[in-house]
Amino acid sequence: MIVDRLKNWQLYHFGPAWRTAFEFLETLTAETADGRYALQGDEIFAIVMSYETRSADGAILEAHRRYVDIQTVLRGQEGFAWFPVPSLTVDQPYDAEKDVEFYLRLEPGPARVDVTPSLFVALFPEDAHMPTLRVGARSELIKKVVVKIRQELLKPI
Repeated sequence: MIVDRLKNWQLYHFGPAWRTAFEFLETLTAETADGRYALQGDEIFAIVMSYETRSADGAILEAHRRYVDIQTVLRGQEGFAWFPVPSLTVDQPYDAEKDVEFYLRLEPGPARVDVTPSLFVALFPEDAHMPTLRVGARSELIKKVVVKIRQELLKPI
C-alpha cells in the first residue's frame, strides 16, 4: 500500500498508466458526477461514488488480483483499514468476473489511514483493505473515486 499526498504522485515511477490515472484525478472536483469513467477501456477506468461512511461492523474486507486501486476522497473523509492478504481467512472465495475476494473481518487492522481530498492510497493485490470507515464518531456522506489499473500495466521505470 502507498499512502501519500496527491501532489506527490510523480515520485512513483510506474509508467504511463500511473500518469494516466493521476492526470485524470487532477481533473475531478466534489461536483464530478457519480459514475464510471473509461480512461483506457477496461485496462484503466474510474468509478466516482457517493455514500455514507460506517462503523467497522458494517464494512467489508476485500482484495483484488487483477487491478490496482488508487483511491481518494473528493468530499469528506474516509477511513481505510489495511491487512496483508496472507494473514487473513477467506470469507468468500475469489470471484474472477468481479476481481474481488472477501475476508473475515478482523479488528483492528495492522494499519489505518484516514483519507481526505489531499491524500491517496494505492492498493496492490497483496493489500486487503476495508474502506468506508467513518472518521470519528459520526458517519458522513462522502464522495470518492477509485481508479482501477490492470496491474501488469504498472511497470517500474
